[in-house]
Amino acid sequence: QEKDPKFWNTWAQRTLKNALTLQDLNKNKAKNLILFLGDGMGVPTVTAARILKGQLNGQSGEETQLEMDKFPFVSLAKTYNTNAQVPDSAGTATAYLCGVKANEGTVGVSAAAVRSQCNTTEGNEVTSILRWAKDAGKSVGIVTTTRVNHATPSAAYAHCVDRDWYSDNEMPAEALQAGCKDIARQLFENIPNIDVIMGGGRKYMFPKNKSDVEYPDVAKHSGTRKDGRNLVQEWTDRMKDKKGHYVWNKKQLLSLNPNNVDYLLGLFEPADLTYDLERNTETDPSLTEMVEVAIKILRKNPSGFYLLVEGGRIDHGHHEGKAKQALHEAVEMDRAIGRAALLTSIHDTLTIVTADHSHMFNFGGYTVRGNTIFGLAPMLSDIDQKPFTSILYGNGPGYKIVNGARENVSTINYR
Repeated sequence: QEKDPKFWNTWAQRTLKNALTLQDLNKNKAKNLILFLGDGMGVPTVTAARILKGQLNGQSGEETQLEMDKFPFVSLAKTYNTNAQVPDSAGTATAYLCGVKANEGTVGVSAAAVRSQCNTTEGNEVTSILRWAKDAGKSVGIVTTTRVNHATPSAAYAHCVDRDWYSDNEMPAEALQAGCKDIARQLFENIPNIDVIMGGGRKYMFPKNKSDVEYPDVAKHSGTRKDGRNLVQEWTDRMKDKKGHYVWNKKQLLSLNPNNVDYLLGLFEPADLTYDLERNTETDPSLTEMVEVAIKILRKNPSGFYLLVEGGRIDHGHHEGKAKQALHEAVEMDRAIGRAALLTSIHDTLTIVTADHSHMFNFGGYTVRGNTIFGLAPMLSDIDQKPFTSILYGNGPGYKIVNGARENVSTINYR
């Protein structure tokens, strides 16, 4: 059908008609707000994820629509930190959650705060939309594939001059003595009644050397806290008469009846959740599953809700040069966006999908239509006459040197 000009003309007319309906703006006041944040999900990542989504459905991929492609409005965002040309996820999270640009590596504080300098915290705190929503009587939630005290989610509730202060174990002695609090502690103390918290980061909530419930024999997964506090137990005690539930695996999560849950704390890994491609589907929930439970709990509030959802490991895949992991993470976030759309109404729910920064990820090489997104370009390099993958990382080298020359990728599993 693509060979027939009518196919394209009809599609163009349909698109134009849809665009014209948008002239009549939806002026309803949004009761609910969902922010989907694809960490590190720049434009090339979106394009590649679109193709991968189609290919996973048995199509060539390029013509596929992501859930975000179906949204009525699209725009580009400019991103930087007050002290960085290339921003990090902490300073950017402060910008889009608190409305104030900030320094690299800091969360929930203005640019007057200096990274790692505890004494620059006080007086420079900035509050987030999660707090504003809570103060307005709405229910609020955080769902992430990273640690719940990682850069992106922490800007929603914490005021910290160092994104790496996950627990008191990661803080310098002078910062502790000066009264600065670790991010895990701030999660439970700053806004003590966050309705839904789901992600990883279990080890930062438990006393040092306390064995992890899921990996009791793995030392690196044991508790980290030097203050001896069990933040999960403290939360459970506080919420026991308020329909509060703590879960740490998929079975526990999916056995809950959201109608009987008002507060939920779900910590499914000691640190970040596993990549979706490596996820144990029996024991670990997907981002989509977490989002579904979160919305079903939050939407019970007649005043509405605010939900922050982070596809946080798109970023990690790119940092590691693992395009396959990154793109599958992006496709999973797309599924979660679709599920959220089914569970909410456009008449009272505003949904935004965005990113905090991009990566040195791109693809090219004149690949033919339907070429696997992880495949080779159709021609050899004119530099060394060897094959090369369509996907490339600009901060590589992205290849091994074998006997003084670039490895022949056609002889290895480049996918």
